Amino acid sequence: MAWGSRVFLGFSQHSTRVRNGGSGESIMNFRSLILAGGVAVLFAQLVPGSAQDLEFDPVFFEDLEAPVLDALDEKQLEAVCKQLQHRLQGEYVLDLAELRTVARALLPVLDNLAEAEPYAAWLRARLDYLDVATELRLTIPAPPADQPPAPPPSPVVIRKKWAEQLQREPVPTKIETLVPRLKKLFISEGITPEMVWLAEVESGFNPKARSPVGAVGLFQLMPATAKFLELSVWPFDQRLNPDKNATAAAKYLKYLAGKFKDWRLILAAYNAGEGTVRRALEKHGAKGFDEIAIRLPAETQMYVPKVEAVIQRREGVALSDLKLPR
Repeated sequence: MAWGSRVFLGFSQHSTRVRNGGSGESIMNFRSLILAGGVAVLFAQLVPGSAQDLEFDPVFFEDLEAPVLDALDEKQLEAVCKQLQHRLQGEYVLDLAELRTVARALLPVLDNLAEAEPYAAWLRARLDYLDVATELRLTIPAPPADQPPAPPPSPVVIRKKWAEQLQREPVPTKIETLVPRLKKLFISEGITPEMVWLAEVESGFNPKARSPVGAVGLFQLMPATAKFLELSVWPFDQRLNPDKNATAAAKYLKYLAGKFKDWRLILAAYNAGEGTVRRALEKHGAKGFDEIAIRLPAETQMYVPKVEAVIQRREGVALSDLKLPR
């Protein structure tokens, strides 16, 4: 869709800036809009039918508050989730700390809307990314305003922080029979059974979880990946079946293992895509994850050490000690 037909919403200093193509720009007091119940009306007028029509400026999340989120409908909440997903793809991992307040305000709103349950499951599994980023930011002194941002934390530092974080996180509930079943499926595909804990990181073991970009199920398979693994997404989405989702995920891990032969790189490719990881390795003449970590999306920089910490915490084994599939 061309820029001229798109809507741009910017929230800054509690004012709303609306620009609809070339039709001009107006400023409204943000709090007055909320009190008048006008947020839902504003969105309804400017978003004709799809969250794809909505764009946000970079300071959107700094000013978005719970009263605004409560006023939004499913499509508008979907737009917020998509912007959140977009911000997770930035490279500077400390920027994720800026998302913590709005994400925590957004989650109960999603929980209270039955249609948004899949998004709630996706977001809940990623809240601790923002907690860890916040803690990392506190340990790295901010430079003066006229200086470049502080260097990003190293993978070693992030791994240490995740090990501390997992000491505080309980095992997900109601998985006593699910985990053993998933382990059998992984073993049958030649994948070490400890890797089933990938589902805790991906979806919190919720088979209904759906990301704003369309990944679905326990192991968050994208439509293209599902098709590659011979899963149907229509008329019935087989990714919603826990066993089929797990079997496909194990097959995909085995496929990636044949490409990268290193668990950290395999996990990075599972999250960011094999092309993203391969290009980073080739561009920087690198061999391992730590050499390219800061060149990968912020979500991936968090994802790989979180999986590593989860496996260590739940199984008492280091990622480096797990056998690669043959």
